[in-house]
Amino acid sequence: MLASLAIRDVVLIERLDLTFGPGLTVLTGETGAGKSILLDALGLALGARAEAGMVRAGQPQASVAAAFLPPADHPAFALLAEQGMAAEDEIVLRRVVQADGRSRAFVNDEPVGVALLRRIGTTLIEVQGQHDQVGLADSATHGGLLDAFGALEARRAKVAAAWSTWRGAERALTEAEAAIAAAQRDEEWLRHAVGELTGLAPVEGEDEELAKERLHLQQGERRAEAIAVAIAELTPRDRRSGSPARALREAARALERLPPPNEEAQPAIALLNAAQEAVAEAETALTRLMSEGGPDPRRLEQVEERLFALRGAARKHSVAVVELPALLVSLKERLASLDAGSGRVAELARAAAAARANYTEAARALSEARREHAAKLERAIARELPPLKLDRARLAIEVATKDEAGWGPDGQDRVTFLVATNPGQAPGPLAKIASGGELSRLMLALKVVLARGSPVPTLIFDEVDAGIGGATAAAVGERLARVAERLQVLVVTHSPQVAARGIAHLQVAKSVRGERAETRVCQLPDAARREEIARMLAGERITDAARAAAESLLADAR
Repeated sequence: MLASLAIRDVVLIERLDLTFGPGLTVLTGETGAGKSILLDALGLALGARAEAGMVRAGQPQASVAAAFLPPADHPAFALLAEQGMAAEDEIVLRRVVQADGRSRAFVNDEPVGVALLRRIGTTLIEVQGQHDQVGLADSATHGGLLDAFGALEARRAKVAAAWSTWRGAERALTEAEAAIAAAQRDEEWLRHAVGELTGLAPVEGEDEELAKERLHLQQGERRAEAIAVAIAELTPRDRRSGSPARALREAARALERLPPPNEEAQPAIALLNAAQEAVAEAETALTRLMSEGGPDPRRLEQVEERLFALRGAARKHSVAVVELPALLVSLKERLASLDAGSGRVAELARAAAAARANYTEAARALSEARREHAAKLERAIARELPPLKLDRARLAIEVATKDEAGWGPDGQDRVTFLVATNPGQAPGPLAKIASGGELSRLMLALKVVLARGSPVPTLIFDEVDAGIGGATAAAVGERLARVAERLQVLVVTHSPQVAARGIAHLQVAKSVRGERAETRVCQLPDAARREEIARMLAGERITDAARAAAESLLADAR
């Protein structure tokens, strides 16, 4: 419910702090006192359009804050959760309007967009006036109200679950069909790619091992080449040239042929013989190294051929070499899904058809229940209309089946409340057929019957008693009091019969201070209430008879 309202510098209101309780609160005052300003200020907090003219003259800005205490399961908390805002027991909607018309919106002191403020506001409070009805005048709400009246929430939940299952089955079918269509478009390429990669048979981590082996083989090849060069240097290049060992041997022999005494040549001969032996040993060692075998040239060729094949395939498919095994698996799966696709699609199509049939059956049952309870609701509202001076009015509830494109989680129906205010007149939309006063009273009759199903905890009626009096006004007051047993109701009224029904009574008055007019609101105690109701009965001059009549109205209301 609406717990409090704080207004600062809005038109004629300088500073105003109001608190509200449950039940029926009436607001009275002379014409022009500022009752409409009060509602306009509340409208700002609920997300209504901001205008520079709302700011009190001479002030830089106006502000309005409305505090609500909704029940724990109220939809407003879900909206806050959607926005990532912490839920608190109290929800405060605040609006600040600058003198140039710009405005800012806040929820629990967190800045938000005006659209969110409006969405939250429509879940917390509903205004029924002569010119701006919301809620019941919006046909989008009629299905939910009818379901609440008929206690059809369980059936509606069943339809919503069936709808979700059906839509999920349709999505699965659509995705499978799209996947098969895409695979069929690429079938020739897909089969070629699978065959090519299958023949290549890439193994995870293979490229790294091949690269290591290739490096090892290349190093071995260079080793063998170095040994071969060394052996070649120790081997005669042609027949005319001898090997180093032979040259050393010939040199030693030449020195040995020196005529004696040749002792001075012995050291040289010994060195030549040692060198000859060293060369022979080196040649033997190199021959042994060569005979031990180097890398197989054919293996290096095979490794490089395999490595280049893997890298070529990776470039062709725009993946890393390491991803080739996974790519092959993926392509095989696509090919398998293509091969088995028709059966899978057929299976999904059967599941979607079954889900559709289940949804249509649940929706049909809901439609039948809605039509049954629509007739009951028409009769219940018809009983409320004569006391409200709407005995010629007739409410019709139309439950029409939508085209399949309009089906949804709430069923297949378009529920519309229609009204005819004169005999022989075809029923039409609420907001277009009834006059302002008729529409307000018709809304009241609907609220009397539908109050238990209303998700909005606070209702405001603006001059619902316009153009009526006497017994009709008393009937309006009695019905407002009945609605207020379930919901918080605020009513702006000029009718003493309605005013007497209030649990709380707020008087709106305008006074002039200096050269500036100012609107004030005060809560009236019992004695002051009697005087205000007497004024409403008698006019400017209050008589004892008017006071007695006011006392009688208050006594009857108790």
